[in-house]
Amino acid sequence: MLKGILSISGQSGLFKMVAEAKNNIIVESLDTQKRIPVHSTSKVSALEDIAIYTETSDVPLKEILKAISDKEEGGSALSHKSSGNELKKYFEEVVPDYDKDRVYVSDIKKVLQWYNKLQEKEMLDFTEPEEEKTEESVSTDEIKKTDSE
Repeated sequence: MLKGILSISGQSGLFKMVAEAKNNIIVESLDTQKRIPVHSTSKVSALEDIAIYTETSDVPLKEILKAISDKEEGGSALSHKSSGNELKKYFEEVVPDYDKDRVYVSDIKKVLQWYNKLQEKEMLDFTEPEEEKTEESVSTDEIKKTDSE
């Protein structure tokens, strides 16, 4: 679901990776559909690699987005432009044990902004692809058999 979706420091919005070149990657804005090169010196974060601090562990962003989706029954979340107190209260409803010392209002704003953008673009799919799991286990078993022969 979040594979290939990127956040780029200094650029607003989210991007989808389109291609890799030698010294950069080509990304497409989810907002404008314009393609731009992103150089290796830019700070790029893949959404699938992001996690939110909680009191007990780090929770992957995908699980946070799913919790928001469950709370909103697939609809839009609270606007990221809401007041800091509203954002904290909302986030506490979604992730009751989030680490209030390490998760800032700016982080909550980003998560809600990303959620609303992905929801608007109908890119939120929380179903687990069963077929891929089955194929992976078969491939692994075949490799083991070949190695032992």
